Amino acid sequence: MRKAYAPILLSAVLGAGLAAQDRPGRFQSGVDLISVTATVIDKDGQLVTGLPIEAFELFEEGERQSITQFTSQRVPVSLAVLLDVSDSMFGQRLVDARSAVERFLFELLDKNDEFSVVAFNHEPRALTRWTQEPDVVRNAMAGLKPFGSTALYDAVLTALPMMNTRSKQRASVLIISDGADTASDAALREVRSALIRSDAFVYAIAVDPPAKRAINETVNVAALNEITGGSGGNTELVHQTADLVAATARIAEELNNQYVLGYYSPLPLDGSYRSIRVRATNPEYRVRARRGYIATPRTRRPG
Repeated sequence: MRKAYAPILLSAVLGAGLAAQDRPGRFQSGVDLISVTATVIDKDGQLVTGLPIEAFELFEEGERQSITQFTSQRVPVSLAVLLDVSDSMFGQRLVDARSAVERFLFELLDKNDEFSVVAFNHEPRALTRWTQEPDVVRNAMAGLKPFGSTALYDAVLTALPMMNTRSKQRASVLIISDGADTASDAALREVRSALIRSDAFVYAIAVDPPAKRAINETVNVAALNEITGGSGGNTELVHQTADLVAATARIAEELNNQYVLGYYSPLPLDGSYRSIRVRATNPEYRVRARRGYIATPRTRRPG
């Protein structure tokens, strides 16, 4: 039986409430403002911080747009962790993963952020609602026992509608998995389509242990790259769950050093897909940001 998902209600068209001169703010009710989160990397792969608005160019459908709102200060984030609890995550692997998630959420993120946890094996289960309470997450993860197969795509489609009830401006998803998707009802193309309709940027940590496994069980890095790349996120590859601490620390550093840009599209909100490109004026810098959005008018209550 095909699993039922809440409808994807998110839109990439947000009221961003950011002042043009670098003051992070609250959500506003304007529906025409397009908000884009951007990460800047130099030629050595290091994060570039502290850039001014003049350091960016933004294009929609190939036409340069005027960036009307901008901040390089940290903007609070709502982050959903999708944790693989299939049978391959037995023993120390799950212990390591839980420890890394707790450190990531409670020590490396900001106290103004909120988070939720979704565990998935052959089906996803939301363990928590949005919360800022460490004990809520600890208690929810305490009883996890690995079993079953891996429905990663279904887990993503379960998490994305949660972003519609978040209270923070930025939205992000972190996937932690050591296996290929073997049990989802949804296909990868459905995940890509849902992400286009979402403003969430997605990170993934792929755990690829050195021990030999069946080819259909090995983590599918290419699929994770397809999920994360178009959203403006990134996929990390590690070989042991003990490496999750360092990998999540690198992701936290990105979350703590991103830019948020806002612009008003001159095109009508007609439900069509619009491509986006954010570029740094310095050719030695590379910008990661989402590549497009669906031009559907929506409002968001103030957060």
